[in-house]
Amino acid sequence: MNQQQAVALFYDGDTTPIVSQNQLGEAAQFLIDAALEAGIPIYENPALIEQLAHLSEGDEIPVELYRLIAEILAFAFYIQGKAPKGYDENQSD
Repeated sequence: MNQQQAVALFYDGDTTPIVSQNQLGEAAQFLIDAALEAGIPIYENPALIEQLAHLSEGDEIPVELYRLIAEILAFAFYIQGKAPKGYDENQSD
């Protein structure tokens, strides 16, 4: 049976996101519960967890995950009514 796993990321808006916590089992559930209680959005993606599972706390996310993580962070900002530092909604692509 697979243990539950949870990975928390830290992003300050200036540097590459890093793994702030990587937990298994009961510790993973505690991390999820704490995030939910704090109003932090939860994103469930088993394939992504598999790619992040080998990282340790303090490790930067791999380059090949930049776009996916950026999209997740952008959505998390959006649903909280926030915007990343330096974001200009009037700027065109």
